[in-house]
Amino acid sequence: MKKLNILLIIAILLSLITGIKTTEAASNVKVHYINIGQGDAILIQTPNENILIDGGGKGKGDEVVAYLKNQKVKTLNAVVSTHPDADHVGGLAYVIQSLNVKSVYAPKVSHTTQAYKEFLKAVKKKRLTIKSAKTGVEISTKVKNTSLKFIAPVKTYSNSDLNNWSAVLLLKHNKKTFLFTGDAEEKSEKDMLAKNLVPSIDVLKVGHHGAKTSSSSAFINKTKPKYAVISVGKNGYGHPTSTVVKRLNSVKAKTYRTDKSGNIIFTSTGTKITVKTVK
Repeated sequence: MKKLNILLIIAILLSLITGIKTTEAASNVKVHYINIGQGDAILIQTPNENILIDGGGKGKGDEVVAYLKNQKVKTLNAVVSTHPDADHVGGLAYVIQSLNVKSVYAPKVSHTTQAYKEFLKAVKKKRLTIKSAKTGVEISTKVKNTSLKFIAPVKTYSNSDLNNWSAVLLLKHNKKTFLFTGDAEEKSEKDMLAKNLVPSIDVLKVGHHGAKTSSSSAFINKTKPKYAVISVGKNGYGHPTSTVVKRLNSVKAKTYRTDKSGNIIFTSTGTKITVKTVK
């Protein structure tokens, strides 16, 4: 009888421990920086939602969809097009056509490229409307102590200034913060700083693939990221520049690059962040 009682106690303890682990895992937030070459494609996974930021360049949509399906993603609660540049919007038409998409966000600036036109056609075909991505707009989440809020664009810019139109999204998961900057350059960074919208953060998606026109000293010194991710591939622009790498080093950010590490996956418990890379 005593043996049975001991076994019962052990079984109860094991179930409690397993239950705690399951609950912790269920409340985690994951951020995947997908390696799609020179461009951006980022998947945010909460326990309740999947959000995609950008879809890589034209012809990269199938790679993005393959990655999402590998993560068991069938529905995207939100798709964010940070701005109309082809290396960000190019793959989104294929993504929107291939998956169940509930909402689409983009800044109110248009472009005449074929990639952008195909994105608009895909949105229309799915009978979706584009919600404006700008300061103060939130993407709804059902997860406790979690928010997804756009902090830029702060204002309107010229149509030739597409990078500064970039939708900049701030993810807060309890005590941990992620900032996704698209290709926002120094002008946009100054506007965000002037409005006091930029907090210190844990993980920074480095602006414009590490171009020296983004990630200004003022912006990096304000955000002081513990981790930085540069989404970059083979390019003729010299991305990432040594200037930006030095700025990140100056605040002791641990920097990852998709061209060197492959897919970079951060997991946040809300109080702790872990990172793994998958080639």
